[in-house]
Amino acid sequence: MKKHSSPEKISRDNPEWTVEMIAKARPAKEVLPKIFGARTAAAMLKPRGRPKSPESKVAISLRLSPATLARWKATGPGWQTRMANILRESV
Repeated sequence: MKKHSSPEKISRDNPEWTVEMIAKARPAKEVLPKIFGARTAAAMLKPRGRPKSPESKVAISLRLSPATLARWKATGPGWQTRMANILRESV
């Protein structure tokens, strides 16, 4: 069900946008370049995010006994990597 805005709830500081307001809108990076930064052409060509690993991992579902999982977790941070290394060595 679509909600209809109530005239009493419309704030003078934050009115509903009109078609004219939308037509005048500009991207934030144009209005506030210091905050959002205008990206250079070179920066636009550079891929964003984490680089792709040559040996990407595959997500699986593995059922372990609670005791086994607890022992691995008790070894501290990095337990999943250590488990993967031991499995890799055993193959």
